[in-house]
Amino acid sequence: MQKSDGMNYAPQGQARPVVAAGEFAIAAVALDHGHIYGMCNGLTEAGAHIKWVFDPDPKKVEQFRKAFPEARAARSQDEVLQDDEVRLVAGAAVPNARGPLGCEVMLHGKDYFTDKAPMTTLGQLEQAKRTSADTAQKFAVYYSERLHTECSIYAGNLIDDGAIGRVLQVIGMGPHRLNAPSRPKWFFNFEQYGGILCDIGSHQIEQFLHFTGAGDATVTSSRVANYNNPGHPELEDFGDASLVADNGATNYFRVDWFTPDGLGAWGDGRTFILGTDGYIELRKYLDVGRDNESDQLYLVDSKGERHIRTRGTVGFPYFGHLILDCLERTERAMTQEHTFKAAELCLVAQRDAQRIA
Repeated sequence: MQKSDGMNYAPQGQARPVVAAGEFAIAAVALDHGHIYGMCNGLTEAGAHIKWVFDPDPKKVEQFRKAFPEARAARSQDEVLQDDEVRLVAGAAVPNARGPLGCEVMLHGKDYFTDKAPMTTLGQLEQAKRTSADTAQKFAVYYSERLHTECSIYAGNLIDDGAIGRVLQVIGMGPHRLNAPSRPKWFFNFEQYGGILCDIGSHQIEQFLHFTGAGDATVTSSRVANYNNPGHPELEDFGDASLVADNGATNYFRVDWFTPDGLGAWGDGRTFILGTDGYIELRKYLDVGRDNESDQLYLVDSKGERHIRTRGTVGFPYFGHLILDCLERTERAMTQEHTFKAAELCLVAQRDAQRIA
């Protein structure tokens, strides 16, 4: 697994199937972002069978089938949507097309799993919420910086067990490497990508809600800037925001496109979780200057200081839970309310952001 480019970062875990072979058929469509590989890795490791793949670009389909040879190349998206065997459609479309694609999938009686950010406007969010409610289909989102890092899963388990008491604050740092020459044109078009807080800020807000157990929050401040990319005037290369949850917990996060070339990963993603009885630090992709292994967790509580290497310990249960949710119409993986609330808050933070000259 390569870690230099976040757009093509696709974590792999142990196979932990929750269904029998061939029992849960899925399809992959809209291969515009490399996260589709991580999404499909997680689903197939949990037992899903990729029956179809479709994208208007045959080169993308050919590349996808090298990674997932069981997937048949569909002649059209409609061929996928008309197949009654397909239970879930996974897509990584251009961000402003993700919400509308999800509505189309749900109207065809299938659950939908999209890359983040799931939509770029509050209007798209309302449309997705109405369609999900009307069809009783799931609109799931790949918030990968929590769902596909074992240290985040491990931290959530510790919090659930009361290891640090009540969570009071979450601070998130989400730096990314730009790799501008390798990015598609839509990446630099604001209407298509939605802004930095809408895009990579979505990870930070989702994990804040999850770790604090909050049902809602208020965005108290947010800022965006283009500090160092005059050649791409619609790109925002820096953003930050502060929030207060409905249970009193607070959040600050920073996201940016300033990861230097010398770092051994696409970003030194970190999360700091403060509780009444201790605190946790997550070093998601490496322990900078010391260890290139991902998923490192530091816990400090009344018993002392502990460094826990979590890689290979708890796996990625979200994907198996999502499959079972689709089959049994439950909400083990993530509630629909939580999924949409995280999307709403990053759209509000983006809309209301102060634009720094």
